[in-house]
Amino acid sequence: MSTENSEKEIEVNENAANEVESAVELTAEQQLQEDLAKEKDKFLRLFAEFENFKRRTAKERIELFKTANEEVLQALLPILDDFDRAMIEIAKSDNEVLAKGVELIHEKLKGTLVSKGLEQVDVKAGDAFNADFAEAITQIPAPSDDLKGKVVDVIEKGYKLGDKIIRFPKVVIGQ
Repeated sequence: MSTENSEKEIEVNENAANEVESAVELTAEQQLQEDLAKEKDKFLRLFAEFENFKRRTAKERIELFKTANEEVLQALLPILDDFDRAMIEIAKSDNEVLAKGVELIHEKLKGTLVSKGLEQVDVKAGDAFNADFAEAITQIPAPSDDLKGKVVDVIEKGYKLGDKIIRFPKVVIGQ
């Protein structure tokens, strides 16, 4: 009987050992699954962060290319203003050849600036004043009631590069 009991005890001990091994293997497998899930989550977050970084830098690069010429264009705006004033004065003279020559140069300069993305901000006398698109230099009594709170005169033209205004038009508004 003692041999039978010993064999049963050995069998029970082996079963217990097998159950413990199975439990240890199961917890080790669960631990590996959890570690794998954590690593997958880390990877997905890192990948998403990298994609956001790529998208943001591409957007910044495009924006930089759009406005790269901003400083040069701002430096040329006073020259364009001088040409506008010269055109007005030359038109008063009788020298048509001079007027035609200066007009050609003026148009060429304007065309080059437009090809680089420069646009004139369209503000004219009689428009409602909008501080987002124009800079009020002064207010004068409105010549008529319909010009109260509106642009009376444009002192200096405004320009924008793409969607960004690089020089606001300077205007006089009626009060």
